[in-house]
Amino acid sequence: MKRAMIKAMSMAVLVGASGSCLVSLSGCVQFPTEKQSVADLRPQIAFKAAGGVFPGAARVWVDGLDAGSVLEAIEGQGALRVLPGTHRLQVRDGARVLLDEQVYLGDGTSRTLILP
Repeated sequence: MKRAMIKAMSMAVLVGASGSCLVSLSGCVQFPTEKQSVADLRPQIAFKAAGGVFPGAARVWVDGLDAGSVLEAIEGQGALRVLPGTHRLQVRDGARVLLDEQVYLGDGTSRTLILP
C-alpha cells in the first residue's frame, strides 16, 4: 500500500514538473569523491602523575626549549608531538626538576612518562 502511494506521488511529481524534470533529477546525482589526508606520524609524548595530581605550574622542556605546560600533554587528553630522534626531556616546576630523561622516539610511537 505504501509503495503504491509513493510510486503514485512520484509519478505525479514527474508529470507535474514535466519541463523541469531533467533539471531536478540531475541534481540528485552524487559523484564519487575521494578524501585524501596526511597521517601525522610524529612521535607523541604524554605524561601521567604517579600520585594522580599534576603540578599546575610544571613546564616541559625538549632539548633545552620550553615546549609548554605539562597539563597540555596529560595521558588520554593530549600529547606533545616531537620530531623523530633522540631528545632530552625535562619537566620542571619552577627551579625543581621533576623529570630528566634522554629518550629515542621513532616515527609513529607514543610514549607515556610518569611524573613523581
